Amino acid sequence: MMNTVPPFPEGSVEGLAKVLGECGSGSDISRVLADRGLEDNSGQSTKWRRLYWIFLQAQKEHRCANRILDFIQPFLIPARFVGRNEQFEEHRVELNAILAFSGLEYGKDGQFRSCKAANTLDEAEQRVSTIRQKFQGRPMHSEVSKYCRKELMQDNYFHAVFEATKGLAERIREISGVDADGAQLIDQVFSVDRPILAINTLQTETERSEHKGFAALLKGCFAAVRNPLAHQPKILWSGEDDAADYLTLVSLLHRKLDNCVHTGLGRAS
Repeated sequence: MMNTVPPFPEGSVEGLAKVLGECGSGSDISRVLADRGLEDNSGQSTKWRRLYWIFLQAQKEHRCANRILDFIQPFLIPARFVGRNEQFEEHRVELNAILAFSGLEYGKDGQFRSCKAANTLDEAEQRVSTIRQKFQGRPMHSEVSKYCRKELMQDNYFHAVFEATKGLAERIREISGVDADGAQLIDQVFSVDRPILAINTLQTETERSEHKGFAALLKGCFAAVRNPLAHQPKILWSGEDDAADYLTLVSLLHRKLDNCVHTGLGRAS
């Protein structure tokens, strides 16, 4: 049983209502309200406005925020999001950015915990594990998040890097039409003499050297990052700092692929 929680500021109540309004249908809200004994006399039809009014009334009546938390737990219970873990994490992250100002955190297990209260928006956002926060200042290509967004939202850096590097190979296959993998894929697609994809015109020695270097980077990414992850126990993974560096590298390689030209020597997908 959680101790008495002081009332939330009105701005926090509004923020919570807006986040929760996106977490389920109107009937879902009505069901949980009835189950938790919260009366809806708001007269509002918009989901978040209903919750905003109900939460404010509950705080005023009970002089604490406990009834709001009592609604959140069964409404945002992890079991409701089986098969939709990414959605659950997105909602939980948004919720925690608001709760941080009141010294609370909603865990992945569906339980509230006390934490040091945030005093500024920057401080609150720093508590939240999002892609933007973990990799702030590092450009992340859309093709990276396409393949590993779910893993990043779960702070699963080991598998995020693994999926991102697999996605890099898949994109090369899609662009080139070559059904191969690893070094064989790169040697066939980025051959200097008969390239299927070229990163420049290959007219000068400098351009040919750049093309060879790019191919070497791709092979190195698979050999030094992807392949070890396929065999290395997760427990030995070094963590988010290396993940940020690896994902930055994969982003760079994707940006180079953006500018590659199909030479017509192979089948475009």
